[in-house]
Amino acid sequence: MHKSRPHPTLAEVARKARVGTTTVSRVINGGERVSPSTLKRVQAVIEQLGYMPNQAARVLKGERAKTIGMVIPSIADPFFASCAEAAQAIARAHDSLLMVTVTNNDPRTEMENLNILMRHRTDGLLLAPANFQNQPLAESLHRMGIPVVTFDRLIVNSGIPSVLADNFNGARIATEHLIEHGYSRIFCLGGEPTLYTLRERLRGYRQAMLEKGLVPLVDMSVKDYKSAEYAIERLLATGKLPDAIFTLKNSTTIYAFETLQKLNVSIPKSVALLGYDDFELASALRPAISVIQQPVEDIGRVAAEILFENLLTAGKGKNQEFKKRQYPIKLETKLVLRESCGCHF
Repeated sequence: MHKSRPHPTLAEVARKARVGTTTVSRVINGGERVSPSTLKRVQAVIEQLGYMPNQAARVLKGERAKTIGMVIPSIADPFFASCAEAAQAIARAHDSLLMVTVTNNDPRTEMENLNILMRHRTDGLLLAPANFQNQPLAESLHRMGIPVVTFDRLIVNSGIPSVLADNFNGARIATEHLIEHGYSRIFCLGGEPTLYTLRERLRGYRQAMLEKGLVPLVDMSVKDYKSAEYAIERLLATGKLPDAIFTLKNSTTIYAFETLQKLNVSIPKSVALLGYDDFELASALRPAISVIQQPVEDIGRVAAEILFENLLTAGKGKNQEFKKRQYPIKLETKLVLRESCGCHF
C-alpha cells in the first residue's frame, strides 16, 4: 500500500530556510518586518516543500479562519447566484473562502445555517434575511460578535449595515413610465408580501399611481405559474382589461408573459408589460420585455467590500472607529426600455 507523505511543518520550513519559526509566521502573514532577501528565501522554501499553514490550528490560537459565510434564499435564483460570484471575487482577493448556505426564505433554516457557520468559526457574514422584521435574528447576530452585512434586504432597527437596490425609486420610475404612455389602469402583480424588497416596490408603484390621481390595482397572490395565470384570468373575467401590467419580480414577469401569450392577449397592443428585475431572455422574447434592471453584481461586491473593511478595521483594535457611512446603502436601478411597454425602436 502506498504510504502518504506527511505534510511539511512550519519548523521544517524554518530549518531549511535557516530562520526562526517566528520569521516564517511573519512571511505567511504578509512579510511585515522581514527583509526582502529573507522573505524571498522563505517563500522559495515554502513553495519547494509545498507547505500549507494549518488553518484549524491558527483558528484555535485566535487567528482568523479566512472564511466568510453567505446566507441566501436560493442558489438557483440568478440574482443571488450573481451576488455570490461577486462576493467570492472580493473574498478571494482577501485570501478567504466564501461558504454559501441556502434558506429558501425559511427563518428557521436561516438560523440553523447561521449556527453551523458559527461552529466553523466564520470571520464574518453576508446575509439576505428572510424576514426584515426579525428582531430575534438581529439580536442573535449582535451576540455572535463578528461583522455582519445584509444585502438586497435589511433588518429594520437593527443597526446592521446593509446594501440594497433602490427598490422604491425603481418601481416608482417604472410606474411613471407606464403612466407617461397614457396608461391609467395599471395592474400591479406580485407575491411574497412579507419580503422587504417587494414591499418597497409595491410602495413605489402605489405612490406613483396616487400622485397622478390613479387607483392602484394590486394582486400579491402570485407564488408560481398557476397562481399568476389564475390572477390574470380573474382580472380579465371582470371585463375591464388593464392598460398595463407591472410585475414586481422577474419570475412573475415570465409567468405574466406566458399567460398573456396563452390567452392570445397582444403585448403591448392590448396590454403593456413592464417587469422589475431583468432576466436572461428578456431581450430575446418577442416582444422584448421592458424592465427595471438592478445592479446585481455591485450589490454583492459592495456588501463584501464593506464586510472586509470592517474585518480589517476590527483587527486593528476596538479603539479605531469604522468608516462613517449612512446605512442602508441604496444603489441606483436602471429603466431598460424595450417593446413590451409600448416603446418603439
